[in-house]
Amino acid sequence: MTLFAAIDVGSYEVEMKIFEMLPHKGVRRIDYVSHRIELGADTYTEGKISIEKIDELCRVLKDFQRIMAGYQVESWRACATSAVREAQNKLQLVEHVKRTTGIEIENLDNSEQRFLDYKSVALGVRDFFKIIQESTAIVDVGSGSIQISLFDKDKLVTTQNIRIGNLRIREKVADLAGKTLHMEAMVEELISNEIISFKKMYLKDRQIRHLVVGGDYVSDLLEKESVSSEEFKALFMKVIECSPEEIAREYGIPSESASLILPSLTLYKRLIEELGAETIWVTDMALSDGMAYDFAQKKKYIRVEHDFNDDIIAAARVIAKRYQCSKVHIKNLENIALSIFDKMKKVSGMNQRHRLLLQIAVILHGCGKYINLSNAADCSYNIIMSTEIIGLSLKERRIIANAVKYNTQEFHYEDAASRLGMSPDDYLLILKLTAILRVSNALDRSHKQKFENIKVQQKEHELIISTDTREDITLEKGLFPPKAEFFEDVFHVRPVIHQKKHF
Repeated sequence: MTLFAAIDVGSYEVEMKIFEMLPHKGVRRIDYVSHRIELGADTYTEGKISIEKIDELCRVLKDFQRIMAGYQVESWRACATSAVREAQNKLQLVEHVKRTTGIEIENLDNSEQRFLDYKSVALGVRDFFKIIQESTAIVDVGSGSIQISLFDKDKLVTTQNIRIGNLRIREKVADLAGKTLHMEAMVEELISNEIISFKKMYLKDRQIRHLVVGGDYVSDLLEKESVSSEEFKALFMKVIECSPEEIAREYGIPSESASLILPSLTLYKRLIEELGAETIWVTDMALSDGMAYDFAQKKKYIRVEHDFNDDIIAAARVIAKRYQCSKVHIKNLENIALSIFDKMKKVSGMNQRHRLLLQIAVILHGCGKYINLSNAADCSYNIIMSTEIIGLSLKERRIIANAVKYNTQEFHYEDAASRLGMSPDDYLLILKLTAILRVSNALDRSHKQKFENIKVQQKEHELIISTDTREDITLEKGLFPPKAEFFEDVFHVRPVIHQKKHF
């Protein structure tokens, strides 16, 4: 048995959940504590978090430490979301908290946060993986933004972030509260354009059957796990007639949180109307649950049939499709690059996560051609750095973007690590991914898939790439030596092309 603590430094409260984990029995929550502190109110109005609230946060975390010690918690993780991520003094906050409490807070990128939220849905919604076999949208309403993820046939179709969270909305309309009797109408005006734009760009003719909604306190409003769209709209009409005090009293919601209910419900109502969902599934969708699920999955306390890495790959394929990348070329390069990676694994020192980054780099390596054929490398870099990919951190996106950029641009070794703003380990990883990508791309330089059937063997200081193609590969052989030389510089292994003779 392992005890794990998940600490969520959120925008309007800090919470800790303690979980018990047993092999083959899964995850069970055994304690929950929280403290109200509106870090997001400072960030979204002033741009930074006050010293007073940072000191209060430290006091709360020290209390959490005492609770963890009482339980003899063995492992823990503390994560912060948009309130800290968008604060001008986020680095000072994280450093002060670590120095004062010993707790190091992970400042999650939005894509990392939403991926953990998504995993919490998998933990909290019955038959979730059956639900996403049909057209399903998961809507995660946070304090600073909402994330909309579309699934169909167990695959992620697209995921997009819109900066219209409930606390951000509340702060924007707070000064107008006394000037209207219908705050919900004002909130609808504020958010409708973004939702309609999302529908036009990403939904098109897709019909959504299921809408999975999550966020703090929404589950307190509905006693059932799922309701029809009509039932949800009836709840909305009932709640908008109530004051925050009445909402708190009626549904047992903390009075200081009741003011967030109206923005959340209005967001859901507009999404139900625009997406046309039939069934609404309700979940707590807590980041802390996602942290526990992620820990249990990595430590093999739970067995998951769904491969979450496939969702990251699917998101990359959607981006590649948007920028009209060649599907057959990508498929061929994936086969070549991953075959080389697998044979070089012992020599390279890379792991399965690095294999995933390589695959994403292959999928997106040509996206910049959509913008400028003459400057495709820089354009590809900018597209990758400007596009969130769920499940990947900003650092991982930067590694992928640089590997794609230097696939065709010259790699300057002099002081490159500092110029790229990378640690030595990250710099070396970029070198390794770039080397594999260059060799793979050289083998399909003509985009005719001449090396569709290959066999890769690593023997001492050679990597033998064998093909039984009957095609003329003079072009590929002629352009191969510089790529092979770079590969050899990185791995101390020389790639060699071997073509089976046909008589």
